Amino acid sequence: MAASGYSDLREKLKSMTPHREEEKQKYVDGTSNGSGKGRKRKYRESDDEEFDYSDDNAELREQEAHRVRSSILQKNIFTPEECALIEEKIDDVVAQGDAGLYREHTVDRAPLRNKYFFGEGYTYGSQLEKRGPGQERLYRKGEVDEIPSWVHELVIKRLVSSGVIPEGFVNSAVINDYQPGGCIVSHVDPLHIFARPIVSVSFFSDSALCFGCRFQFKPIRVSEPVFVLPVRRGSVTVLSGYAADDITHCIRPQDIKERRAVIILRKTRPDAPRLDSGSSSPVERPVPLKAKRSHRRADPDAAHRPRVLEMDKEENRHPSVSRHRRHSISSENYWRRGQNSDKHRESSGRKVKMRRH
Repeated sequence: MAASGYSDLREKLKSMTPHREEEKQKYVDGTSNGSGKGRKRKYRESDDEEFDYSDDNAELREQEAHRVRSSILQKNIFTPEECALIEEKIDDVVAQGDAGLYREHTVDRAPLRNKYFFGEGYTYGSQLEKRGPGQERLYRKGEVDEIPSWVHELVIKRLVSSGVIPEGFVNSAVINDYQPGGCIVSHVDPLHIFARPIVSVSFFSDSALCFGCRFQFKPIRVSEPVFVLPVRRGSVTVLSGYAADDITHCIRPQDIKERRAVIILRKTRPDAPRLDSGSSSPVERPVPLKAKRSHRRADPDAAHRPRVLEMDKEENRHPSVSRHRRHSISSENYWRRGQNSDKHRESSGRKVKMRRH
C-alpha cells in the first residue's frame, strides 16, 4: 500500500509477520536450533506463493495455534431474543449514519464494511501525517459521538454482570457492519492505543476469526490460518496475551456469507497519544460511495473475484512509489496478562506489524 510506503501488498503483509520469513530461512539453511543439525525444510513456491510445509514447520504452527487458543476466552451470553433487540439498534445506527446525523469522524466507510466509532476514535492510514505503525492517534475529545445508551444497557452491563469485564472498563465502542464478502486484513489492535483485553460480540450471523493469515489481492487470496476461531451469533470473544499482541488476526471474505456485525469494546490507555489542538487536521478523504446493503447469501466464488479495496485506492493515489520499495518496520510488542493491567512488558522477541482495526 503506497500510503504506508508499500506499493506491493505482499511486501507489506510479509512485514506484518516477519517471524515467518525467519522460520522459512532457518529451515532452508538447514538449522532449526542454531546447531546446524536441523532437518532441511523442503518447500516449493507456487504461482500464488503458497508453501509446502514440512512436518517440522507443521509442528511449529501447531505450537503457535496452542498459544493462540490458550489466550482466548469465549462465552455464549446473549440469547436469540437479546440478539434480535441489539440488531434492531444496530440497524438504527446504520440509518442515522446514512442520514448524516453523526459527527464527522464517527462513521468510516469502506467497500462491504462500515465502521462506527463511539466514545473514542483514532486516525489511521491516509489520515496520518506520518505513516507507519505506532503513528495512530486518538481524535480530540468530542470529535466522535458518545457511546449510545443502548450499548451500555444491553451489551456492556451484561458483560459486567457475567464477569467478562470490570465495571468502568469500556470507554471505546466500535460497530463493524459487514456485507457478504466483506473482510478486515491481518492486523494487531494498536498496542499504544488500547489496553487489553479486546472484547467483541457478534450479531446477525455466524462467522470466524482467523489468526496468522497473509492476504494477497487482485484477486483477493488469503493464506492458510494458523488458527481458526468460530464466532457464533451472540457469542463474546475476549483476546489477551499472545492472541491480542503477538499474532495478527483477520476476517476473511469467504467467512462472511451473510450480513454480520460485531461490537468491539475496548479501553484506551491513559497515555495513548492524541491529536492536540495545535496539530493540523487529518488529510481530507474523498467522500465514499455507500455500499449497497443486502441480506442475501453470498455467491461462494464472490470472495475470490477482484474487488476495489481501500488499500487499492491508496495505491492509486500514490503512483510514484516504487513497486520494489521494501520496509521492515517492526513494532515493539508487549505481553500482557489480566484484564486491568496497563503495565508494559517486552515480549519474548516476536515482532508483529500492526495495522488498524
